[in-house]
Parts: sequence; C-alpha cells; structure tokens
Amino acid sequence: MVTDRQLKALWKDFFTKHGFKQIQNSSLIPENDPTVLFTTAGMHPLVPYLLGEKHPSGDKLFDTQRCIRTGDIDSVGDFNHNTFFEMLGNWFLGSCPKDEMIKLSYEFLTSKEYLGIDPNKLSVTVFEGDETAPRDELAAKTWEECGIAKDHIFFNPKEDNWWGLGSGVGPCGPDTEMFYDSGKEKCSPDCKPGCHCGKYNEIWNDVFMQYRVENAGEKAQALANPNIDTGMGVERTICVLNNVKSSYDVGIFKEVIDFMDSKAEIKNSDETVKSYRILADHLRSTVFILGDEKAIKPSNVGQGYILRRFIRRSVNHARKIGLDTKFFADVADLYINYYSYDYDILTKNAEVIKTELSIEVEKFAKAIDQGFKEFEKVINGIERHKQFAKEGEIVENIISGKAAFRLFDTFGFPYELTEEIAKERGYEVDKAGYDEAFKAHQDLSRSASAGTFKGGLADSSYETAKLHTATHIMLAGLKKMFGNQVEQKGSNITPERLRFDFNLDHKMTPEEIKELEDFVNNVIQKKLDVTCTEMTLEEARAAGAHGVFDSKYGEKVKIYTIGDVDKQICGGPHAKNTEDLHHFTIKKEESSSSGIRRIKAILD
Repeated sequence: MVTDRQLKALWKDFFTKHGFKQIQNSSLIPENDPTVLFTTAGMHPLVPYLLGEKHPSGDKLFDTQRCIRTGDIDSVGDFNHNTFFEMLGNWFLGSCPKDEMIKLSYEFLTSKEYLGIDPNKLSVTVFEGDETAPRDELAAKTWEECGIAKDHIFFNPKEDNWWGLGSGVGPCGPDTEMFYDSGKEKCSPDCKPGCHCGKYNEIWNDVFMQYRVENAGEKAQALANPNIDTGMGVERTICVLNNVKSSYDVGIFKEVIDFMDSKAEIKNSDETVKSYRILADHLRSTVFILGDEKAIKPSNVGQGYILRRFIRRSVNHARKIGLDTKFFADVADLYINYYSYDYDILTKNAEVIKTELSIEVEKFAKAIDQGFKEFEKVINGIERHKQFAKEGEIVENIISGKAAFRLFDTFGFPYELTEEIAKERGYEVDKAGYDEAFKAHQDLSRSASAGTFKGGLADSSYETAKLHTATHIMLAGLKKMFGNQVEQKGSNITPERLRFDFNLDHKMTPEEIKELEDFVNNVIQKKLDVTCTEMTLEEARAAGAHGVFDSKYGEKVKIYTIGDVDKQICGGPHAKNTEDLHHFTIKKEESSSSGIRRIKAILD
C-alpha cells in the first residue's frame, strides 16, 4: 500500500533531482486575498510571484500545500469529496517550457522509480483551440512522443481545458489534465476523460499560463511573464495507486473510521457510511483550522463560521451513529499524531485544538436544546392553526422552509435534524422553501465577503478611518526616512489595528521604528485638518499627490491632504483631524516577502 507520506516523499525526491526548490507550505488563511476564506489551491500563496514578483527561492519551485474548499460541502460523504486536502504542486515562474513539464509529468507518473503507472492506463486531455487561442498541438505532440497512445489523447473545449480569471480578462492559458483509467466499462460511446461515471479519475493538471486577454472575447496575446502551475491531489492519487474506490478506505481516514466504529452504537454500514465519512472529514478540517498559525476560533462570521459549521455537523452525525462526542478528542489526537510529521504546529497547538473543540461541542449541545424547544413552538403553532382554522381551510402537516431555516440560522439546528424529527412527528418540511431561504442567505454572505477589506479596509467605521489616516502619515514618514522610492505594497485595516506592507531592503532597527513612531505621533499632536478635494488625475499629479495604483482611478480622483505632511490619491474614509488618532504604537515590524516589510500598529 502506498501512503500519503510516501507519495509526498516521492514528489520531493523527484523535483529536487530535477533542480526545483522546495518552498514552505502556507497557512490555511490567505494572507492577502479577501475574496476567499481559505487557501483553496497550491497556487494561492504564489499569486504575487505568478504576476511577476521575484521569488526568493528562484523560478523552479515545488511544495505540498494544505487547502480547504467548502463549495461542495454537501457532497462530502460520497467517495471522493473532502473539505480539507493536500495539494502537490510545482511551478516554472517567468517561463513556460510546456514540453519539458509534460515530459516531467510523464516520467513521475510512469517511472518504476516513482509512481510506476502503466502508460496504457493513462489518458490525457488538451485544449482544442477556439477564437481566443490556437489548438494546443505542442501538448498533444509531446504526450505522443512520451508514449501516450494517440487514441488516449483528447482535445477538449475551453470549459474543460482552459485556465483563466472569472472576468475573462488577464493572465490565462490552456491546460492538460491526466486521468487514470479504472478499467470500468464505458458508460456510453461518448464516455471519455472528464465523464463522471467513475471510469476516468483525474490525478494531475498542468496549467500553462502563456497568454493574456486584454478585453473579454478578444484573441489572447503572449504573456510577458508566462508561468506553469501544476497540481496533484494527494488523496485522489492515493486512491488510484492503491486501487481503492474511496479515500476513506485507506490511510488515516480508515484508522479514524475504524476507531469511531469501535465506539459507536450504530456500526459502519451502507446506511451509516455517509455519517462516518462526514465525521472523519469534518473533524480533520476542524483540527487543521484550530491548529493553524492564524488561530481561528468558532464564530458566526468568516472562517470561524465555517469552522463552527464543521463542528456542528459533526455533532449531528455523531448523534446519528450513537457516538459520544467525548471521543472527538481521541479523533483529534489521531489526526494530530499522524500529521505532526509534516505539520509540527499541530503538536504545538494540540491542547488548544482539543479545548476549543470541546467548548464548541458544549455550546452546540445547549443550542440543540434551545432548537428542540423552538421546534416544539413551530409544531404547536401549526396545531393551533388547525384548531382555529376557518371552515373548509386545510392546514397541512408541513413545516415551512422559512421556519426550518430559522431553526438552522438562529439556533444552529441542522436541516437534517429538523427533517428527521418532523418525520417522527408525522410532519414534512418544505425543502424547496428552505433551499430558497438558504440560497438567499448564501448570496448575502457572498456579497458581504466580496466587500470585506475593500481597498484594504474591513469597514467604514470611524475607528477604521482613523487607522487608515495613520497609514498615510506612516507612509509619509517612511518616505522621509528612506526616500520616495518607498511605496505601499499592501494594506489590511480593521477597527482594531492596521497592517501595512512596503518595499524596503532591510529589517528596520529599533531606532528606526522609534523614529517612525515619533514622526506619526508628532503629526498627531499638531492637530492637522484632513481635507478632501476632487480633481483629474493629471491635476493631482501636478499638485504633487502620490498614489500607487493609477490604473484603477476614473476621470476624477479624491485627494486627501494632511497639512503639509501628506497629499495622496485615495478613496477614503479618513479622520477629520489628526488629533482624533490620539497615539500611534508600532506592535511589530517583520518580513512579508522578499524586499517587502510589514508593520502592524494600533492607535491607543
């Protein structure tokens, strides 16, 4: 049996021998991307370098990255969906040697020294070409030269074999995907890689970011800084290598499921297997989120909400199989002990993981009690309606979707639990109405998420506005100390603190940090008005205003002026006077990436 550890070791050995440098895996919480809650792919932490920044480790890299995806959380419990997974990746930065990458892929997959897959078991897909870019003949030709039979090479349209941003503009390019043939009969004459019948299992994807589209629908142009990004899912590849149908049947998942089976009242079977798998998946994701460097805890927003949902779903499915939640700590230990080989932070945070898990389970137990009481109120309301119904009015035993969603949203009462108890009482639940209410909630959440940290700001509160003004003053101080070449490289501001990235070729000394603090506090003490005027971009430049991201501005721009200290193009909001900032304190100065420093500061 091939284990995930062995697969990761083979990956490391292979790419090291071929001149690639291993880079450290990153936190599950994206550092500078407010558009998603979690790191969703191996490329996520490398986005700045895929866009042209120089990586300190060079231009040929590889890693194993922790990821979480929640878009298909309702599919967890089938054979191969996981919320947490590990992604093997490798990159060429600044070049796109397509033939070289394909040959590397073929060698790793088929060489007896590595995965040793029979080439006859492999099929690949490549881009068929359209008005955007030509047919990827080079990819197909290279695969054939490697030894893939011509009838195992499939040309697919853009929806299957093209990578690009959702807007349809920006960096993009074709990809080639590798599939393992399970040996099953074709489900139809049209069955080919990409079909969901289970015959073909995708195990690797090479993305060739070689183009750029300026305007949606236009022909792609060659990208000045092309890249290659590849990804191989550990769990899915382990299934292929061990000839098993489900990732839950091997490795640590199997160990965890066997442990739960030994403790549960209702044993693992076709009827309960979904609950066992959801428990194994969600508790693993819980361990990794609670053990992450960013110290996420259960809450009602953001990552904390997803974490809370994982735990509460786990409690619900533990109830279904008669598993005492006291055993959650033992399951956590199994994961911590197993993964500490690669993630020693789990060992370091072991007690925090188990304590926070226990606290949330206990909270949910109380919420469940409240939910049961509320459920009874819903039932009683329907019964009263029957009692006082007008003549001829029919009151059905149906719990409205709105009521079912309120039980979930307000009391944490899972829909499955509402449906199950309703059935026991002779009631049905309006599932369509529930789905509608849930979708409206999701749309609202996505809209809120999209607005999170817009322009680097968590919100438009006055506390945030004051910290935003402080960043302007601080940048002015940095320019005075180190020259006008210092520019903002990133900003993330909440009502509690600011985080500011800027270019500098050295770590700031304690004396320099003190000098910067004094500069900002002296400006605060001067009680300078913060004024705003509007003018054209050219007028702003002529007036001596500075701004980094010129391309994002329209015909008119806002100029915020802080006395004679700073004049900057900005969308706001800001404090009205510097005295409102009270006192500025730098809490930390550290490296963000090569040549980029980061300051974290507060207003006392």
